[in-house]
Amino acid sequence: MAAEVIQLAHDFRAVAALAGFDLSENDLNIETLFAPHISPSRLPAGKMAVYVFCYDSHALKIGKAGPNSNARYTSQHYNPAAAQSTLAASLLKRGAEIGIQGITEATVGQWIRANSDRYNFLLDSSYPIRLLTLLESFLQCRLDPAFEGFRSQR
Repeated sequence: MAAEVIQLAHDFRAVAALAGFDLSENDLNIETLFAPHISPSRLPAGKMAVYVFCYDSHALKIGKAGPNSNARYTSQHYNPAAAQSTLAASLLKRGAEIGIQGITEATVGQWIRANSDRYNFLLDSSYPIRLLTLLESFLQCRLDPAFEGFRSQR
């Protein structure tokens, strides 16, 4: 997956250009956190992000965090009770579907840190949120994450 991330960023710049945004290589930065990883402590100042959690070379969850969504970026996906639609909650409900068993509410956050890679695609927050949404949708289409959307829509 790590090598594919560079190609994804390149391809997204082409998609962004079709949507009227001229992104240079410096406008879209990628932070890679290989397993075991430490949760980010903050969303970098002046940035917004789309993040991808992967396990065994497969995308699990893709989400976005605007410039004022620090908790969404740093901690919510590691805690099943933190918000709606978190990776932790999805793993507890449906992890067995992809071979993940034996996790509990108390251990799921640590399991995510120990076993998943996380890729953070960072955009400058001067861009409109619709560009961030386009990046999230692009990555969801390309990577087909296991825990995205409703089952009936898959």
